[in-house]
This record gives sequence, C-alpha cells and structure tokens, in this order.
Amino acid sequence: MAKAKATMFFCKECGYESAKWMGQCPGCREWNTFVEAPAQKAGTSGGRFKSAGVLGGGAVSGRFPASGGLRPKKLSEIETSCEERTSTGMEELDRVLGGGLVSGSLVLVGGDPGIGKSTLLLQVCRNLSGDGHRVLYISGEESLSQIKLRADRLGEFSGELTFLCETGLDLISEVIVGEKPETVVIDSIQTMYREDAGSAPGSVGQVRESTQILLRLAKEHNITIFLVGHVTKEGTMAGPRMLEHMVDTVLYFEGERNVPYRILRGVKNRFGSTNEIGVFEMRGNGLSEVANPSEYMLSGKPEGASGSVTACSMEGTRPVLLEIQALVCRTNFGMPRRTAAGTDYNRVNLLLAVMEKRAGIHLSDCDVYVNIAGGIRVNEPSLDLGIVLALASSHRDTPVDDRMMVFGEVGLSGEVRAVSMAEKRVQEAAKLGYTICVLPQVCLSRIADPPRGIRLVGVKNVGEAMDLIGR
Repeated sequence: MAKAKATMFFCKECGYESAKWMGQCPGCREWNTFVEAPAQKAGTSGGRFKSAGVLGGGAVSGRFPASGGLRPKKLSEIETSCEERTSTGMEELDRVLGGGLVSGSLVLVGGDPGIGKSTLLLQVCRNLSGDGHRVLYISGEESLSQIKLRADRLGEFSGELTFLCETGLDLISEVIVGEKPETVVIDSIQTMYREDAGSAPGSVGQVRESTQILLRLAKEHNITIFLVGHVTKEGTMAGPRMLEHMVDTVLYFEGERNVPYRILRGVKNRFGSTNEIGVFEMRGNGLSEVANPSEYMLSGKPEGASGSVTACSMEGTRPVLLEIQALVCRTNFGMPRRTAAGTDYNRVNLLLAVMEKRAGIHLSDCDVYVNIAGGIRVNEPSLDLGIVLALASSHRDTPVDDRMMVFGEVGLSGEVRAVSMAEKRVQEAAKLGYTICVLPQVCLSRIADPPRGIRLVGVKNVGEAMDLIGR
C-alpha cells in the first residue's frame, strides 16, 4: 500500500505553519487563510542557504572550520564593501531603484495587465546587453515568436541577450547556473512551478517555493533577478503577502489605459528611498522617459478658469507641479455629492469642514468634485492649501492668478502648517515661469536664497489665503 504524502498547512497572509488546518491563524488572527502544501523533507530547511553568500553576503557566514557550526559575530568584525550599481540605461528607473541595479538583488515589478511591465523590462534587457552585460529573459506567458514581435517594435537589440520559454523551476535553475547571466527576468512568477510542491502554478505554495529558489540563486551566484508579478482586482500583488517581504525591492507600475503616461513607484527598497517615482510615456516604440514631469502635468491647463490651481508635491527628492481642479455647484437633491479623483476622499471632506467652520464658506448644499489632472494619485498634505483655494475659487467663480503656485498643509483650526523642502518647491515654480508662490508663513525663514523673479507670499491661515483669490 502506497504511503500517504505528508502535508503541512500554512497561512497565506503571514506564513504561520501548522500540522493541521485551523480556521483562524494564531499569527495574524485572520480567518480562513490556511492552505495546504507538501511538507518539507527532513534536513532541507537549512539546505536552502548553504553557501556563505546567502548567509551573510560572502565573508560573514561565521562557520567554524571543524565543527561546521555557526558563530555569531560582533558588528566590528563584519566586513562591508561599497555596493556597486549598474545603470539600467533609463534614468527614471535608476532613480526609483536608488541609483541603479545592485548585484544579487531580487526585484519584484507589479502592475495591472497591459500596463507595460514586460515592455519596460525588455527595454532594460536591451540597454544592459548593449552595454556588454549577459542577460537572460525567461518567459512563461509568451512564446519566442511573440517576444520577437514585441522586440521588433522596440528597436534594435545587440549584445549577449538570450531568451527562454519555460515554466519549470528545476530546468530554469540549471540554465541559470550553466549560462551564468548577470541579469535575469522572470515573466511572470505566477507561471513558474516546482514539481515537488504538488500544487498548481500560481497557487500560494508554488509562488512561495518558486520565489525561494530564485532568491537562493540571486544570492549564491550574485545575479540580479527581476520578477514580474500579477495583481489582484483590488490592486495588490497576487500570491502570499510574504512574497513582498522576501524580495529586496518592490516596484508598482501605475497608470490608466486611456492615458499614455505611466508612473513607476517604489514601495519597498532595501537599497534606496521608497518615495521616488519615475514617469514614462507609452509610445508606439515602447516606453519613453519623461524628464520633466511638472511640464507634463501642467500641459493643457486652462487659463483664466475658476477652480484651477497649481500646487507642488514632493515625490521623494523631486518636486512635481500639479493642477488641482475643483467644481462646486448647487445640488439638486437633499444629500450633496462629494467626489475626489487622484487624492484622498476623506481628506477632501475634512478640508470642506475646515472651510465651513473657519472661513465661513457654506458648502453643505453644494456638490463638490475635486480632481488631480494628469492621472496621478497624490496624498501628500502639502496639497491641502491648493485644494482649499481651488474649492473657494470655484465657489466664488473667481479665477486664481495663472502665475501663482501654492503649497501648505491645513490643520483643523484653519492654520497653514509648514511642509518639508520648501526651497526646492519654490525653485521648481520659478523654473517653470511662475511669479507668485503662496506658502506657509513659517516656511519663509527657511528659504535663504529665493530665486529671482518670484514673489513669496506667506499665509498663516486659510482666510488669508482666500483673500488672495481675484487679486
């Protein structure tokens, strides 16, 4: 009689393991999150990271020569070296990554279907191979002929760039070890599978095991690996939540299908900032970098229109000028409608309450619509003052000066609070030809050398800011 195959259960949210199924996870307290997966064979739990490269980056494994045991090290005994970064040939992507690719890193790229993930990575492969790097592109979703058609649209390819269509991790591991590429692209992680896992490709167990194998290959052989990840209908990464914890960097590709512009945002980065964004434009020959996002965001801005205000948001270290649009009109029903596109809906309601209580503008019988033009989504508090002025401008049907840029956080008492990097925001406004900058009064002292040709107007509360409308 054949022996039954041993199985284990683990939580797909937090990874808590159990020998039996449980309705509620003791780790994260979530219900119905346990899934079944084959149990690991004895002695394999520590075998995944046998090499010194995985245990501590090379020279910090700390094993005793004779006994093979582990010896903890003091911080002063750990040797470090300056990480070398490789440029992807795309400045926008390098900025989000923190300056370029780090050898041995695992990068997860997610986004909606058709947003341009495969196109972006194929362009990165072309740039790297053109600079003399060995690159391997592994596809589990497209055939070689389909990749060829897309590559012909992007332009000319050269260098040591090879392609492979395979979904079995055992065969893929052999190819990677044999070819020894510097960069590998896996498109996508949900199509990869390992026969020992005993579940269908794309399941929680398969995604976890596949990522674990690729993580080991990246660390042991010092290979940079890109993983393309699917997203759910809620917009989050498909698969277990631990997938984002296992990788070094998580990038999200955002944008609307009917809008040609795409935003690459870093939500996790062990080698750089998580606040940077990269802006791209989808064209017939692939993705093109947008060097000046402010100019793009303000393109098409109407002149002399009420409810339109230019504000400044900081995306990492980069100031981006945005157009805030507001429309206030009398409601035809007993309950007014509130709509916010590109910003936080609850934040808009909060600002409406502040305007009614602190500035005496009654909007309880009006429909209110707020939109951040350009398809970008921003939740930075520095846009508060811009939203307030846009609402007041639309309510009074009085336009704001087209040469005015505003920024500042609004508190519940109606005060305009300070924001970070005020000097950079002012410099960006001056560079694009704005002559008036409305900012918090407390930020005036932080601008040591204001640019020529721009007048700084400090305000203490929303009342003072609203008085500037129509001047």
